[in-house]
Amino acid sequence: MIEQDTVKLLRECDAGVKMGVDSIDEVKDRVRASGLKKLLTDCRAEHVALGDQIRQKLDSFRDEGKDPNPVAKSMSWIKTNAMMAMNQSDKTIADLMTDGCNMGVKSLNRYLNQYKAADENSKDITKRLINLEQKLADDMRGFL
Repeated sequence: MIEQDTVKLLRECDAGVKMGVDSIDEVKDRVRASGLKKLLTDCRAEHVALGDQIRQKLDSFRDEGKDPNPVAKSMSWIKTNAMMAMNQSDKTIADLMTDGCNMGVKSLNRYLNQYKAADENSKDITKRLINLEQKLADDMRGFL
């Protein structure tokens, strides 16, 4: 049970990290404020580093990880491009990033509760990802 929950939790973290990186990549070239660009660049780098740790752990279980849900990814892309078409501003980007982070925090907490038997290291990775998402949402407030 511990191994199953550990792998399932790590898979969800893997998908979450990939979704976060994809979301940042979708908007980073449209950012005007250097402070916002730096926040997004730094957060992306932290996501990538955490993703590498997640994949190393998944590799130790001989698991390939998980990609983000294609429907969720498509909906995110549509929302981003529709909102940016209406108002291509740093405020719009901050709003989109805040929404994405909030969804990530909510989902990751749900998975943390769902996979209670996961090992402590995997729970710690999940909590670090939650904190990373929460910090970015908090940092976005100054750009809303």
